[in-house]
Amino acid sequence: MRVRDAATFLGVSDDTVRRWVDSGALEARSDDTGRMVVDGYRVALLAREQAHAVPDPSGVGRSARNRFVGLVTGIETDKVMAQVELQCGPFRVVSLMSSEAVRDLGLELGTVAVAVVKSTTVIVETPPGAS
Repeated sequence: MRVRDAATFLGVSDDTVRRWVDSGALEARSDDTGRMVVDGYRVALLAREQAHAVPDPSGVGRSARNRFVGLVTGIETDKVMAQVELQCGPFRVVSLMSSEAVRDLGLELGTVAVAVVKSTTVIVETPPGAS
């Protein structure tokens, strides 16, 4: 993986990735064209180490493992249904629910909310040419 791509996935600058290479936090080698590249798996491990999830403020035990704590950034309601948008770190999460649920939960723009995802279907895609 090129340094530029690693920086994108890690949410840092190219220079930061190069500093991590210089300090030994990330190993690099030269590819066939002489460009500095890093191992994608090592970048993934570093991304996991660097991730700082916002703690779930609800204190509720759940079987669902996918929880995204964020702020409500959009609410569109009609008489029956509502679309609620959360910004959870770099991720936008959209939920459809009843307008009654929005009222019962006291959801307003800027309030903290937790999106809980439990699904038997999770689609994983790769970009063209990924190996």
